[in-house]
Amino acid sequence: MSTSEEGGYHHGDLRAALLSSAMGMLESGEPFSLRAIARKAGVSPTAPYRHFKDRDAVESALAAEGFRDLFADLGDSRDMPGSLPELAEFAVVYVDFALGRPALFRLMFGKPCDDTDDERVKAAGALHNLLARALDRVSPEADTSALATAGWGLAHGMACLYLDGKLRAPSRDEVADQVRRAFGAIAIAPVVPSTQSARGSRRTHC
Repeated sequence: MSTSEEGGYHHGDLRAALLSSAMGMLESGEPFSLRAIARKAGVSPTAPYRHFKDRDAVESALAAEGFRDLFADLGDSRDMPGSLPELAEFAVVYVDFALGRPALFRLMFGKPCDDTDDERVKAAGALHNLLARALDRVSPEADTSALATAGWGLAHGMACLYLDGKLRAPSRDEVADQVRRAFGAIAIAPVVPSTQSARGSRRTHC
């Protein structure tokens, strides 16, 4: 689209076009700046500043999109787990997301959360609430905050080990099997409820 056509965007379309360009550049490994994103989207160099004050704001918006995509992968067409083996499938999806979209995954978790970005906080919160509901269903009497930390730590740790080449597998199916075996090996058992309410101690991390 030429710069002269920029005014043809409806409200919100310009932001979406800029984020689409930025996501494509991120996932292809192409360095980006606001000017480069504008060029990729075919708009004027100043157009991105209507929606983003700087590159950090773009990255935060991309992270929010990543959290929504991961939420969709975990929640769409998937029954809530009723057992620990079924809960392990959440970890399988998590690791598979990391391997399929490594640049986005590193962006989502590689920088401190911008607590002032309501969109990002909301997207991360929805993801953590999904996990909390799953844990409540599998182990309603347990300290679900501790279980969430343990489960997330294992899944995230394995994802990073695969991304860094410290763990290897010939295929994504084999990766999935390794993740399932890891969860089975530690046999995440119900944790005795802590003196502090598990629900009260939950905190969103993005």
